[in-house]
Amino acid sequence: MYTKIGEIAESIPSVTPDTKCGFVNGLFKQNPKLEGVAVVEGNGHPQLLMRSRFYQKIGTQYGYNLYMGRPVRLVVNNQPLVVDYEDPITEVSIQAMNRSDEDLYEGVIVTKDGSLYGAVSIRSLLLAVADIRAEMAIFMNPLTGLPGNRIIEDRLHQSVQQEFFSVLYIDLDHFKTYNDSYGFKMGDELIQATANLLRRYFTDDFLGHIGGDDFIAILSHHDFEPICQQVLVEFEKQKLEFYNEEDWRNQYVMGESRDGVYAAIPLTSLSIAVVTNRVRAYKHVDEIVEEATRIKKICKSTPGSVSYADHEVSQDAGMQVQS
Repeated sequence: MYTKIGEIAESIPSVTPDTKCGFVNGLFKQNPKLEGVAVVEGNGHPQLLMRSRFYQKIGTQYGYNLYMGRPVRLVVNNQPLVVDYEDPITEVSIQAMNRSDEDLYEGVIVTKDGSLYGAVSIRSLLLAVADIRAEMAIFMNPLTGLPGNRIIEDRLHQSVQQEFFSVLYIDLDHFKTYNDSYGFKMGDELIQATANLLRRYFTDDFLGHIGGDDFIAILSHHDFEPICQQVLVEFEKQKLEFYNEEDWRNQYVMGESRDGVYAAIPLTSLSIAVVTNRVRAYKHVDEIVEEATRIKKICKSTPGSVSYADHEVSQDAGMQVQS
């Protein structure tokens, strides 16, 4: 799957600003599929002359006689959209669609190392964006629209190589009981609401949906405590909307325990197990998963919505919020 704009760029003829329009007319006549030419002078900023713009200019009553012997600088678009080879296709598409109506369907000039590399037509750009969206949809969780396991695994492998990282494994406690008591529809809505809550607090970080009621956030720093505290507090406020008055008053729901016994089960809470590399180096993703599993067990043995980090577990410290 192509992700960089330069990967879908095609070579484009280039002329100087002093090139006569008659010569460019010849290029277009010889190459019926040629959509445009680049206009470059020395190391200057590349300009663009699209076929449609060119023939609009010379197609007027006196246009042919007026322009054929004159330089293309008179008809060129001197403010085209110019992007770098490494720019993401999706970002370039947004820039292209935000242009004026007059320039909306003009191609995009691509440079590499400061020099002209090629051009991308709007048709090619939109097809590439559609391919990216279709490909990404395969790897997105259908319930929340968050990245799924394939993308999560890639990001975890990347995090191991980072100088600083914090991996937050987030899941809902006692969710099965909630699902059994309130039904799958309400259960899905609770998961979606939790995903939206996490989106608000991890806007600059990677957020994925492992599946079911399990999420993961990957930070490129160690300043996770304030975010965890805010998420826990907001979740406790938000979950009020998902219980009837009686269950909220009782602070439990009758259901089947892990031992198969019908009993009072606490309301759903949020657990956040945090693994960082500030006191231990990790070489493999499996090591992170193993440590997270150990911390999650401690989280789930603590009532209410809680957060524990690897260094806090040995100190019997962490964050706890109860409704």
